[in-house]
Amino acid sequence: MLPRYATICNMPDLPDQSSQPTLAQDCGLQRPGPGWWAWLRDRHATLALLAAVPVWSVLLLWGNGHLRHPVGVWAWASFLLLQPVLEELVFRGILQGQALRLSTRNGQPRRLGPVTLANVLVTVAFVALHLRAQPLAWALAVAGPSLVFGHLRERFGSVWPAILVHIIYNAGFGLTAWLVAMPVPG
Repeated sequence: MLPRYATICNMPDLPDQSSQPTLAQDCGLQRPGPGWWAWLRDRHATLALLAAVPVWSVLLLWGNGHLRHPVGVWAWASFLLLQPVLEELVFRGILQGQALRLSTRNGQPRRLGPVTLANVLVTVAFVALHLRAQPLAWALAVAGPSLVFGHLRERFGSVWPAILVHIIYNAGFGLTAWLVAMPVPG
């Protein structure tokens, strides 16, 4: 019998979940428990959103010359919508969903400390993807957000909260990089 991810994470049961999850459920494509927007009141979701603020602040103060921001409407649209949606659907939806399914024994996902093995494996893959376009230090820096996105996906049994938080993280990073690049008046 396969696990019910919302049950594993101590969340209320999601509707229409059977003892044999569908591929859509395995990939987190259903409505997040406890509802589309109710998850925002969850302490973990709030902490995930607030955790980015100090990072953006540090980058704003000390990121001069090291940050790149999107240029043009299509680059911003890709950075804010296309990349987060595709990355989360592939990494937290398909890869993490299947890794959770394969690494779960007796209704419990295998863990490495506080995180699931599935989340760690997907985070390694997510960092590797970012190595294509970024220096090693910047690629490694996405490990933290990746673990957060993975935790949200598991906690709510849905990829949609991870997508929204990823969009917000990218928006804050892009805005910060844009502000750092602005010439200082005077």
